[in-house]
Amino acid sequence: MAWALKLPLTDEVIESGLVQDFDASLSGIGQELGAGAYSMSDVLALPIFKQEESNLPPESENKILPFQYVLCAPTSPAIKLHDETLTYLNQGQSYEIRMLDNRKIGELPEITGKMVKSIIRVVFHDRRLQYTEHQQLEGWRWNRPGDRILDLDIPMSVGIVDPRANPTQLNTVEFLWDPSKRTSVFIQVHCISTEFTMRKHGGEKGVPFRIQIDTFKENENGEYTEHLHSASCQVKVFKPKGADRKQKTDREKMEKRAPQEKEKYQPSYETTILTECSPWPEITYVNNSPSPGFNSTHNSFPVAEGNGSPNHQPEPVVQVADNLLPTATPQEAQQWLHRNRFSPFCRLFTNFSGADLLKLTREDVIQICGPADGIRLFNALKGRVVRPRLTIYVCQESQQTREHQPKHENGEAAANTFFVYHAIYLEELTATELTEKLAQLFSISPRQINQIFKQGPTGIHVLVSDEMIQNFQDEVCFVLDTMKDNTSDGYHIILK
Repeated sequence: MAWALKLPLTDEVIESGLVQDFDASLSGIGQELGAGAYSMSDVLALPIFKQEESNLPPESENKILPFQYVLCAPTSPAIKLHDETLTYLNQGQSYEIRMLDNRKIGELPEITGKMVKSIIRVVFHDRRLQYTEHQQLEGWRWNRPGDRILDLDIPMSVGIVDPRANPTQLNTVEFLWDPSKRTSVFIQVHCISTEFTMRKHGGEKGVPFRIQIDTFKENENGEYTEHLHSASCQVKVFKPKGADRKQKTDREKMEKRAPQEKEKYQPSYETTILTECSPWPEITYVNNSPSPGFNSTHNSFPVAEGNGSPNHQPEPVVQVADNLLPTATPQEAQQWLHRNRFSPFCRLFTNFSGADLLKLTREDVIQICGPADGIRLFNALKGRVVRPRLTIYVCQESQQTREHQPKHENGEAAANTFFVYHAIYLEELTATELTEKLAQLFSISPRQINQIFKQGPTGIHVLVSDEMIQNFQDEVCFVLDTMKDNTSDGYHIILK
């Protein structure tokens, strides 16, 4: 047996051997996992490293955004890594959005000491609903007349100037603010996420919205049209206190998950930071649908000097019955459903033409839409009109059609005088309602009618009251005369 003499190893040799052993051990780990040779890029591809990497700014982009908007509402803990945060809001509750100035020294000097304009919108998150946003909002308008989707809580807001809410844009508010001063705006969202889903059995999942803020600076003409920054976040809106219950439910679900599963989800943050996005495209919609009972033009109420009668009768606004025709296309049928407050069922009747809808029986409609909405839809399809409580006929003395009357040989008109009457339908049987209907007939403001009198025995003028109208006979006829009120710009109307 031969013995080999082992000489002491130098430090360099020992260090070289350790490096080789360490490399071999790493290579062995990779082979045991079955993933081939070890690669650092594989580790960096793991979700935890991706999350850290996504939070870092790109090397080619070192700029800091000029503004930051923070919604003071907690994010949901049930959102996976890399997914956009989701925030739950209560309907009608005021939430603060802090408007922060992040500019570096010397950045955007043109807005220093000047106001900027921000527009806040509540829009759909789903692309499918974005394509039909106008139809969806018009349907909501008909279902909730007089309400807005988004409002500003002005008393609680700080630092905003000239807040505005366009009556035709229910989901938009705007205001001016100075970036150098503390600014917080409080908003209220009045629609809930389930209003834009089909109601089938209850408990349906609501659609998400986006709260987006676009900020602009003044141009040379003093108009706020030059875009500076846009950011948005994803929200869902629940009925009052529903957001708190949903947040609690998500938190309890996460607590029951295993620690390995929890690592796949984002933590819940106390506030929601709006992330940068593209500016919202400015699209102007023209509302062609009529608004019942509203006439935006108020004409003057001219009175002739001699007899106190109107010398010109403007054409009254006639309410045209909105009946669905058998010849209506599926698109026209959808518009009819929106106008008549049946928006939740539009998707059910997507391919129905006017003829298809009119063929439905009462039982069919009730089975599809439920008893309450089904009966309402059936009556609307059949054009059933509720008979008014009182109908009166009125005519102006100036509307005698003397030009069409036959004349005698001496040039005098025939004795029979022809009058044109208009029907007025009353439901409340009050003097206020009669004033409004007469003002609508004359295309004037109700404030221009001071008093309404009825000519009584021996020509006396009796003030028309609620009790008098309630004792009118149905389909009674009156000839109207007007008298100028010397103490104001209004008129008195006399029923003869």
